Amino acid sequence: MIRSMTGFGRASAEIEGLSLSVEVRTVNHRHLDVSVRLPRALSAFEPQAKKAAQVGFLRGKIDASVQFSGEVRGRTTVEIDREVAAVYIEAASTLAPTSPVPTAAELLALPGVAKVVESGFDETTVEAPLLAAIVEASERAFAMREAEGRAIQEDLGARLDTVTALTGAVEEQSDEVLSQGKLRLRRRLEQLREETGLLDEARLHQEVVLAADRMDVTEEIVRLRSHVEQFAATLSAADAGEPVGRRLDFLVQEMGRESNTIGSKAGDASVAHRAVDLKTELERIREQVQNVE
Repeated sequence: MIRSMTGFGRASAEIEGLSLSVEVRTVNHRHLDVSVRLPRALSAFEPQAKKAAQVGFLRGKIDASVQFSGEVRGRTTVEIDREVAAVYIEAASTLAPTSPVPTAAELLALPGVAKVVESGFDETTVEAPLLAAIVEASERAFAMREAEGRAIQEDLGARLDTVTALTGAVEEQSDEVLSQGKLRLRRRLEQLREETGLLDEARLHQEVVLAADRMDVTEEIVRLRSHVEQFAATLSAADAGEPVGRRLDFLVQEMGRESNTIGSKAGDASVAHRAVDLKTELERIREQVQNVE
């Protein structure tokens, strides 16, 4: 089963009295590109959050956004640089040996001795629920991609049947057009020979062969059918969990190339119209394939 690259998932969690919400959105991309937006108070968890958000995804742009509501009840602590304090004490004793040593309160007021540190969350209680919410949102986005992938696979299968039918119609009409073209050319060349007497049998045969070669689309139809078979086989083999979107995109491009050649060789309006229908259906397939993982 193929998977789409479009998905959305949402999850929530409670962390230290705060309501936290996670949204994961995925869109098509040539490779796997994961980004995470966290509130500043949770920025320390970005590496873990990014890893949690990409679980299961093989291709696509993955955007995870985390928000919370409520007041962060952080902890405030004071960090003391004892080495700096010792330098101040030594300097004070050098300047005035008989003066008393600076008090603790006086030392704390001096630059570089003390620093107030505010921490938003206790990491030991925040990490697990945060990452669990991100994983849950990602799994829901993944499930949506699978559901959409089933719909895309069904649509591609139906369109592939249409391409097969159109190819058969082009082949049938081309054979008839080719036969009629050979007959018309032979009659015309016979007429020229009767009028001028300058055209020999070998030249007649050569002209018929060259004209037929210009109108013959047998090779293009054979290649087109081969690409259709490979496309169908790739769709069927997608259950292994490997990304197949880029291979499908390549195959539909090759099918488009063959249909363009058929259209350019068309020597009859009915064949040209069938070729246009074929190119239109292949363009619809290409649009769908752009969103396949």
